[in-house]
Amino acid sequence: MSGIAGQSWFSKPGLQRIFSLLNADGGEVRVVGGAVRNALMGLPVGDIDMATTLPPQDVVERAKEAGIKAVPTGIDHGTVTLVVDGEGYEVTTLRRDVTTDGRHAEVAFGTDWKEDAERRDLTINALYADASGEVIDMIGGLADIETKTVRFIGDAATRIAEDHLRILRFFRFFAYYGSGRPDADGLRASARAKDKLSTLSAERVWSEMKKLLSADDPSRALLWMRQAGVLAQILPETEKWGIDAIHGLIAAEQALGWKPDPMLRLASIIPPDAERVAALASRLRMSKNEAA
Repeated sequence: MSGIAGQSWFSKPGLQRIFSLLNADGGEVRVVGGAVRNALMGLPVGDIDMATTLPPQDVVERAKEAGIKAVPTGIDHGTVTLVVDGEGYEVTTLRRDVTTDGRHAEVAFGTDWKEDAERRDLTINALYADASGEVIDMIGGLADIETKTVRFIGDAATRIAEDHLRILRFFRFFAYYGSGRPDADGLRASARAKDKLSTLSAERVWSEMKKLLSADDPSRALLWMRQAGVLAQILPETEKWGIDAIHGLIAAEQALGWKPDPMLRLASIIPPDAERVAALASRLRMSKNEAA
């Protein structure tokens, strides 16, 4: 369970090259987050994100010396994208939060893996894999992957206060990876902080909702969002209308082999009222295509 060395994505020459490059001369690099989570859950691995003890400038210099293209995608936040064999690997220096205001965090670079893990959002997203494919778990994420439990790291209310978008992330990850009921602490903390969602930019909220609505079956997540008062906070249109049509729609999609369509699903949970739909599209700052 705790090793992923045999998986094809892990043995890619490009990834192995980055391991060799950044693990040399006192540095250390590990794969982190979604790739490790999906690999352990037997799901397809998409983007490969990495974390390192080296400062971003060192990552850039080592890459240049090795003839690897380094793109400073988010260098102020410690992120450099290394492009090997046409594939991008995001490498981020270990961080700890200095201050957070619920929207943005000011970070300091560090070398402490546990500190880096503890500032992440959910236990299943804070697992690391070293160059040998050994999975390193400092916050109980492996047990949560076994039971498909989506749980905040440490105190749920504290994690949400650091970034209010985590309320929506909690439900999105539940839609994709959770089973049974959502974690009670996470649910309670989300319900209590739901008013804070109004402090976030519409773009961030819509982007998160669109991902949630793209899950194979988001109906349970939507149900719990309604229960916690979170859904009415971001989609007040659903309040008197209800979300019961989503079950029939998902059954039809599965029977007919349709791909999940977030726009169709959104349409199924709001009233078919042109004026309200236009207001919703403008409030969530949808693209022209989405609005149409």
